[in-house]
Amino acid sequence: MPSTAITRPAAAADDVATRARILTAARAEFFAHGYSRLTMDGLAAELGMSKKTLYVYFAGKDEIVSAVIDHLAAEIRADADALLRNRELNLAEKLRGFVEGMIERMSTLSPATVRDLQRFAPTIYAKVEAVRGQTLPYVFGRFVEEGQIAGLVRTSPPAGFAIEFFLHAMQGMMHPATLDRLRLAPRDVVATAIDLFFGGLLTPAGRKQYEKLFIR
Repeated sequence: MPSTAITRPAAAADDVATRARILTAARAEFFAHGYSRLTMDGLAAELGMSKKTLYVYFAGKDEIVSAVIDHLAAEIRADADALLRNRELNLAEKLRGFVEGMIERMSTLSPATVRDLQRFAPTIYAKVEAVRGQTLPYVFGRFVEEGQIAGLVRTSPPAGFAIEFFLHAMQGMMHPATLDRLRLAPRDVVATAIDLFFGGLLTPAGRKQYEKLFIR
């Protein structure tokens, strides 16, 4: 017998919007104050909703932070996809757009926040590293591939080696102990690492294009 359930698209859309609003507020709080200081009470107050309503959407703080990480990774991949699809931009312009977007996203993330996550939520910290391990090869693999097709990125070393090298470098550079030792914020690491990575891979034509936008 066919179902007589009535779908309510508006209600579903409201749920998606509410969930997105929660994640936006949680990311801001998490980046600025760290995992240990993010609480369900504080987040509910920041959002102007009851804690009971907050629990309708998320089972607890760990689920929210985990969703924040997934959402951030999806956002980064979508940003890269949109830039790479834009045929009005050259490779250097796409890279600049990507770097600027990453710096903006990481602007409030401090080494203390990364260290706090590693200390108080090691399982979620491990997830951050795992997600980074999936996202970086996807994003930079596509930039390298497009650059090689256009003759702007060297084909030696092989793309797979270059991407794996960059991934391991980033995993080490984003470690809390490294950030503390170098007194660098994550946003600075991202910008400098991308500059070093592509600076070493570009062909003369690619470097000429790149240096017009990334003046040293």
